[in-house]
Amino acid sequence: MAFSNNNTPIVLLFLVVVNLLIVSSSAQLSTNFYSKSCPKLFQTVKSTVQSAINRETRMGASLLRLFFHDCFVNGCDGSLLLDDTSSFTGEKRAAPNVNSVRGFEVIDNIKSAVEKACPGVVSCADILAIIARDSVVILGGPNWNVKLGRRDARTASQGAANSSIPPPTSNLNQLISSFSAVGLSTKDMVALSGAHTIGQARCTSFRARIYNETNNIDSSFATTRQRNCPRNAGSGDNNLAPLDLQTPTKFDNNYFKNLVSKRGLLHSDQQLFNGGSADSFVRSYSNNPSSFSSDFVTAMIKMGDNRPLTGSNGEIRKNCRMRN
Repeated sequence: MAFSNNNTPIVLLFLVVVNLLIVSSSAQLSTNFYSKSCPKLFQTVKSTVQSAINRETRMGASLLRLFFHDCFVNGCDGSLLLDDTSSFTGEKRAAPNVNSVRGFEVIDNIKSAVEKACPGVVSCADILAIIARDSVVILGGPNWNVKLGRRDARTASQGAANSSIPPPTSNLNQLISSFSAVGLSTKDMVALSGAHTIGQARCTSFRARIYNETNNIDSSFATTRQRNCPRNAGSGDNNLAPLDLQTPTKFDNNYFKNLVSKRGLLHSDQQLFNGGSADSFVRSYSNNPSSFSSDFVTAMIKMGDNRPLTGSNGEIRKNCRMRN
């Protein structure tokens, strides 16, 4: 968008104000926000997350993904959790989410347990931040202190979800742009993509890659994945494959080793190691797991700072699926 010289100072002032608002909101978050109002919060949440992962290991990746998909759409405000009603359209049926995001029943269980411990105190947005950390830790990844103090949105945007969450068909420039839009650098983007060291993807997400791509995919890997993902759409669409071929239920740096070997499952995965500006980060993380862990934690905290509702903005939902 082009602006005339006369408008430039106004535009710059607007950008400064927006940035100050983002900074001031995230500055109100703190790691000890509930230390007095809900002292048993962390143990209450983690025990429920642990139980869910014990029942189904994949759930750890699903819970982590909820935080990503929430934060990328108008900030980390719990809007993803709102159900559709006759008069309200939420984000669950947006293209990146429908038949894809999962774990909402686990959120219900956690919220119920937290409400018993400290009624009306802890937001659903903060619960998403905590379970993302807990899932990573339970599956063998790094630990960090979660910044808290977010409040819950009263609105949601299916349109923003459709436009803000990068699809698995994204190329590197599109990925960089999507992450940049929420204040994350290329380095942050590569580190956060390492979350694909756990979890699974549906055949519909990687069918085009394993059948149509040749230059940046290991042929034996493609053949292996084709066995459970038929070429024709409508056949085996929901069949699952691990995002990390080697250790699909352990949070480690094998995802990056896979990329170096041209064994990224999604097109968007392999774009991180395809002769572009992200290659150096991928190679570094493939050789240095501690570097990956450190940068992942930094990027998770940074993502969690994205446009939170604080103070008197938003609300503390009683039920994460609906507004009060």
